[in-house]
This record gives sequence, C-alpha cells and structure tokens, in this order.
Amino acid sequence: MLAVADPETDDGPRTNRSATMRMCAVSREVRPVDELIRFVIAPSGEVVADLKRKLPGRGLWVSASRKMVAEAVRRHQFSKGFKRDVRAAATLAADTEVLLERFVGDALAMAAKAGQVLSGFTKVADALDRHGQGAVRALIHATDGAADGIRKLDAIAGQNGRDDGQSAGIPIVNVLTSEQLDLALGRSNVIHAALLAGPASDTFLSRSHMLVRYRMADDDRTAAKNVGGNLPIKDRANAHD
Repeated sequence: MLAVADPETDDGPRTNRSATMRMCAVSREVRPVDELIRFVIAPSGEVVADLKRKLPGRGLWVSASRKMVAEAVRRHQFSKGFKRDVRAAATLAADTEVLLERFVGDALAMAAKAGQVLSGFTKVADALDRHGQGAVRALIHATDGAADGIRKLDAIAGQNGRDDGQSAGIPIVNVLTSEQLDLALGRSNVIHAALLAGPASDTFLSRSHMLVRYRMADDDRTAAKNVGGNLPIKDRANAHD
C-alpha cells in the first residue's frame, strides 16, 4: 500500500520511510512525490527547492510546475504552510528552473564520468548505426542546435529497427543549451550526444523528465502524457501523430 503524507508539510526528509504520495500545497491534490517538488526554509529564512528531498527541516510540497510554484508565491502559500513569515522570492519559479537545469547537467556529468556519454555528430551517428539494438539509451540535442543536424540524427535514430522491423524507440532529449552541455561534459561546442545504457544514464533521463514536466505542465497536469507532440523528450516507440 502506498504511504500517504500528512497534509501540506512533512516533519523532515525521513529518507528511510518517506511517503510515496504528498499533497500539493496549492492544488490540494495528493500526487506521487516524483510529480512534486519539496521546498524548505534555508538558514537565511528564504524558501528554496530541495530537489533531492534530503535537506533537514520541515518541507512543503508543490506540484512540479513552474506555474504552480509561481502561484504558491503569489498566494503566500509558503508562509501559510510553514505557519511563519518566510521569504519566498518573486523569482522562485525561475530560480527553481535554473536549479533543475543544474540538476540535469550534474546527472549528465556523472553519466559522462561513467563512460555512458558520447558527443559530436560523427561519434553519435556511428553509435546509432552500431547500437541500433538498444545500447544507445537516448539521443541528446542542444536546444540551440542547428535544425539540419538534429533532423539528420533523428532520422538515423528512427531508421534503427529491432529484429521485428519496429522502431528502436530511442528517446530524444532536448532540454539543455549547448553552453550547458559544454559545462556538463567538459568540452566546447557540444550540440549532439548519445547516452549509453547504464544506471547514471537512467538518473539523467529521470531528471530530464522532471525538468520537462516543470516547464510544460499545463493546469497542474503533467505534459509527459503528450509524448510524441512537441515535448523535448520523445519516445519513438510510443509516439502518435
């Protein structure tokens, strides 16, 4: 049975027995923790996002949506939830998105250190050709990459089929700029990368989906259900026109 949280706030991260469901302080809807962000009060008295859900102190949960975080600030929901005066910056929604981008970049850096990332158009194209049976976990493009290169690699990814002739179903991740990819991979002018299978790669994909949800959730409903539309992460195996 799923553990359900107490309303609005928790008493601390309680890592070993954390609830799997929490209540959004704005919508009052109980949702899986993967669809929410935990916020805590920093020693400075400011509200900050606890993306790893490990910071000490009471935590207040808000749906992983830029719109919802902005609404929480507008409604003074953090002071109400924590039952004390706290400083929730007007830029908290944007600041949280920046933290999420760093969160994704850190995961990509860890995947690279684990030898699970290849970068550069030629290396990526070769990896897609050689690993059409599933060793390539995802195809990564910079958000500011040239459309022609993106289109060519997407086509190669789509052409790699399984033994039954179906699509290989390689997710396409497009959530970080070239500058952010450079920083994560310790290289210059990174536009394309191939993510190879491994635990670190799974962490990167999980965090990328969280960033997509935060940016694109509409009316507090995750946009991930619209896979195959204009999402930065696409799974070709499940896409529909």
